[in-house]
Amino acid sequence: MAESRSRVPLIAAAVIGVALVLVVRLVFGGSASSAPQAGDPVASESGLPDTPVTLDPSCTQVAIAASSEKAALLKSMAAQYNQAGHQVGGTCAQVTVVSKASGGASIALARGWDEKVDGPRPDVWTPAASSWTVLLRQGTTALDKPDLVPAQLQSIAQTPLVVAMPRPMATALGWPSKPLGWSDLFTLAKDPRGWGSVGHPEWGRFKLGKTNPHFSTSGLNATIATYFAATGLSSDLTAKNVADPKTQAFVKQIESSVVHYGDTTLTFLGNMAKADAAGRGLTYVSAVTVEEKSVWDYNQGNPSGDPSTLGQGAKPQVPLVAIYPKDGTLLSDNPFVILNADWVTAEKKAAAADFLTFVRAPEQQARFQAAAFRSFDGKPGPVLVPDNGALTAGPPVVLAPPAPSVLEKVQASWDSLRKRARVLMILDVSGSMGEQVGGSGRTKLDLAKSAATEAVKGFAPDDQLGLWAFSTQLDGDTPYKELVPVGQASATIPRITTAIGGLVPDGGTGLYATLRAAQKQMLSELDTGKINAIVILTDGRNEFPADSDLDSLVTQLGGESLDTSIRVFPIGYSTDADKEALVKIADGSSAAYYDASDPASIGKVLASVLSNF
Repeated sequence: MAESRSRVPLIAAAVIGVALVLVVRLVFGGSASSAPQAGDPVASESGLPDTPVTLDPSCTQVAIAASSEKAALLKSMAAQYNQAGHQVGGTCAQVTVVSKASGGASIALARGWDEKVDGPRPDVWTPAASSWTVLLRQGTTALDKPDLVPAQLQSIAQTPLVVAMPRPMATALGWPSKPLGWSDLFTLAKDPRGWGSVGHPEWGRFKLGKTNPHFSTSGLNATIATYFAATGLSSDLTAKNVADPKTQAFVKQIESSVVHYGDTTLTFLGNMAKADAAGRGLTYVSAVTVEEKSVWDYNQGNPSGDPSTLGQGAKPQVPLVAIYPKDGTLLSDNPFVILNADWVTAEKKAAAADFLTFVRAPEQQARFQAAAFRSFDGKPGPVLVPDNGALTAGPPVVLAPPAPSVLEKVQASWDSLRKRARVLMILDVSGSMGEQVGGSGRTKLDLAKSAATEAVKGFAPDDQLGLWAFSTQLDGDTPYKELVPVGQASATIPRITTAIGGLVPDGGTGLYATLRAAQKQMLSELDTGKINAIVILTDGRNEFPADSDLDSLVTQLGGESLDTSIRVFPIGYSTDADKEALVKIADGSSAAYYDASDPASIGKVLASVLSNF
């Protein structure tokens, strides 16, 4: 068995002994060009409100941290609640909602919420699934801290995990008349003919989009479900089952088909929508593990799921359908957790309970159903029908997460079985990287060096990792320089750490020429059994006249086939970075752009970027 990658430095010691697999964005605080956060690839899960909220300080204020897929809808409900002038105990009550990834919130609460890093401290937490509350309990117990989770929790809406697949591909497998499951995907992933095994060689190999179970609920639930599927069980998964070589072979085969991981499904859905708009809807991924609601959102031309953008995008040429695995799936039950914390006063708890009653009322439940959630008691709304890619009846088998001790084994095993990565890190060392950051007494390059030195510790010994630096004329007339060739991480990480320590800022920004050369070299040594990627951090815009052709670079990065391409994950470091160009670069390679416009967020952003590997 391959050695597992240690995520403790990146994710948090607060979850020692726990399966962060109980996830499922960034994770950016990091977001991709299709998915945001400061740490998010680019939607904002930074934990900050999207729009200013006018609050009355004389009212009891309740702050809610909500998982991203429902945050916008809850914000709208909160606005309605506030406008109605609700009174609790003779005092007016107001609610504010911010978006926060479930995994990130669980970690932040366990270690002690830091508003400078995590955003506004919540009084109520509503993650996508109750599994996260188990992880929070484990985290606080490990640190000998008080339990923040009440004994009884109530759901505000449900949505099951599904395997979303382009309709023609699902039809080729027998959907909707033939029950399909993880076992079918295992067979398809294992067959060297790929889609040729069902008469469609033009679709290439089977390619799965799946988020990292340390961050994302869909990734967590998908990982748990594959372990159940491997054993044929529907309950009572044991540590012995997890360790069984047959189980691990099944899971490893599924993971081998992954295009890359990530902290949010929006990266995959956004890239899929762009591919569809370009007439390549069957080329990006064959399937992506998401929640049922996301299938409806995508088919409405609204992959972000934000109610405010519904109807603004064109519906896809190739719609998705929801496959409810016959071997079982898990529910996201969206619990409403009124935290047992010393900052949550009795008045806040009473106001939060009043808002919970409001959200569970028929009028609000109808709004959830109209947005393709099921009600808190599992009832579907009128939009969950085959024409929209969903089956009204929902999943035939619903699984319960295994015991916490077993989840710990699942996480450790997944870290060993996940698809390995082959990554080239490229750091901007132009003169502007020498600028001071606020009153920190440190430069942008200082912060980047510290973050990168810590980040590389997250790679497994059998990943592959290399390092370049770039500016202009860094090596004669060449704007880039190879500092450590890509190789086995166990051997390259010490050399990379030393090389990072010696970097100094100077020169301009030879962005395009550097990426062009890096992609060419990575392609020449492509390993199709690994996630092949470039992570490039830059604080500026291209300043190298010898190569100023962005369009040809984007075309080159796209390549002839996504099966044999190098994905580029750019990090825009500071507000001076050329975000427009970097987003085009990310989109052209079917990857994700990450926003570190606040240089102080670079550690969080790099952790989010690494969730892709």
